[in-house]
Amino acid sequence: MNNIPPAAVLILGALLVPCFKSRLKNIYLTFLPLVAFFLISQLETGEYWHYHIYGYNLTLLRVDEISRVFGYIFTLNAFAAFIYAFHLKENTEHVAALLYIGSSVGVVFSGDLVSLYLFWEVMAVSSTVLILARRTERALNAGLRYILVHFFGGLCLLAGLVFYISQTGSVSFDAMAEMNLATCLMLLGFLVNAAAPPLSAWLSDAYPESTITGGVILSAYTTKTAVYALVRGYPGWEILIVVGCVMAIYGIVYALLENDIRRILAYSIINQLGFKVVGVGIGTTMAINGAIAHSFCGIIYNSLVWMSAGAVLAMTGRSKCTELGGLHKTMPWTMFFGIIGVLSISAFPMTSGFISKTLIIEGALKEHMGWVWLLLEVASAGAFLLAGLRFPYLVFFSEDKGLRPREADKPMLTAMAFLSFLCILLGVYPEMLYGILPFEVTYQPYTVHHVIGHLQLLMFSALAFFVFIHPLKGTDTISMDTDWFYRRGGRFFYEVVDRGLNGLNDKAEQIFAVRLPELLGRASRELPWRFSLIFLVPVWLLRGMGEERLRAKREFLKRSLERGASPVGIGAAAATAFLLLFFILTGLL
Repeated sequence: MNNIPPAAVLILGALLVPCFKSRLKNIYLTFLPLVAFFLISQLETGEYWHYHIYGYNLTLLRVDEISRVFGYIFTLNAFAAFIYAFHLKENTEHVAALLYIGSSVGVVFSGDLVSLYLFWEVMAVSSTVLILARRTERALNAGLRYILVHFFGGLCLLAGLVFYISQTGSVSFDAMAEMNLATCLMLLGFLVNAAAPPLSAWLSDAYPESTITGGVILSAYTTKTAVYALVRGYPGWEILIVVGCVMAIYGIVYALLENDIRRILAYSIINQLGFKVVGVGIGTTMAINGAIAHSFCGIIYNSLVWMSAGAVLAMTGRSKCTELGGLHKTMPWTMFFGIIGVLSISAFPMTSGFISKTLIIEGALKEHMGWVWLLLEVASAGAFLLAGLRFPYLVFFSEDKGLRPREADKPMLTAMAFLSFLCILLGVYPEMLYGILPFEVTYQPYTVHHVIGHLQLLMFSALAFFVFIHPLKGTDTISMDTDWFYRRGGRFFYEVVDRGLNGLNDKAEQIFAVRLPELLGRASRELPWRFSLIFLVPVWLLRGMGEERLRAKREFLKRSLERGASPVGIGAAAATAFLLLFFILTGLL
């Protein structure tokens, strides 16, 4: 069983989902990720499954420490997500989810750019189904915008790939040595999936409109495969430090403005992605380890808080903070697991976020990047303020709105309990994660300096929250993100095209469908008789026909034309003249 592509198990397994029913289907769905996880644990370092096409050697399976870490967490999270999805009866979401997860695994194990691109596009299409599967008008519109943005990113990636291959003659995907058009286009394609501003609005637009389980799965894969691609291809590119810092602050600002709980968590994803992109941009072994570790931990705690928010939505049918509150009374376990998730997002000591986020911050400090360190610390405080405190307070502890939903279903709670256990386990025993990172980790997160310093930061954030608690409660408003430009721009483009092309179409219809046929019809009726006059008038004049007789003849022909009738002889004469002219012209040619 060595070196079997784990992506194949998930993608091919998706085709068999309709063959199973009810509980057996749930067992099958949770079994597939476990098989893939086991196969990853058995993979030997190296490159396998080569195939030759159009003069290029492609590699379907490249195994090293980087791909193995991402493969582990992708399959582990899938196991929890399918437990959470036990309530689903339809096959559409399950098939789409397996294709999505399988193609994500395919991306991180691809050994060349062509294979990566093919999996990348399957990932874009299958993830769209998880949004459309909610079957609402908002989901439909968000899904269409989502796929258009990702097609744009895919086209950038494809264009860069073509230029890169034509310049270098190689399809291998390794660290890019220089900045040129090809590498910049591919970087742009990856940054679209990483939700880097101003190309980030697709995430907060689409994820909250997805299905309950779709949101859980979407939160884990698209952006993390982008981080993988940046780690693999762009370590040490300093532009990523700037991009990552912008993302970290950007996510906080918009999470503050939001009222919808899943949109708050969507912006929190962007905030956390900023740390990972900064780690890649710093490019040292410590920072790269931090970016990978934070991706690993981020998948766990993001899925956990999305599960908690999804359970609230499933039980109450509501997702706006202004409509929720007091749910700790009837949903205590959902609240408990959700709090563990948000504490991990906030990098609270003894949680997984602490052992990974501080690794990136320390990496910036080691390189004497004071302004980067300061911005990341501010972003950490903001994450605790808005995700760690604002989300659980508004949903579970704020003013009771009279909602009395039942507790989440047992499979949902089981999945949340599993991920909560992982958050605490990794936080208490960081060596479990540090041991599988690509570079040796000498960093010790639990020193007095690190713990006290980070707790001080979190406590000041908590103080700010309770001082400004009333403004932070939020209002029932809509915040405008950069998607406003392509929403407006798309509508403007549609109107321009509608008026322009449809106006042109109307003009063309008037000319070619109405007026031209009328002219041709009139010409076809008049031409033979007018053509006949060219030959008949000279004959009539030679016969000595007078002016009045000639005028009468012409008047007779005109009346015949108006009635659509004419003497047979005139038609025969016209036909003879036409044939004579035809033979003369063909003879000359």
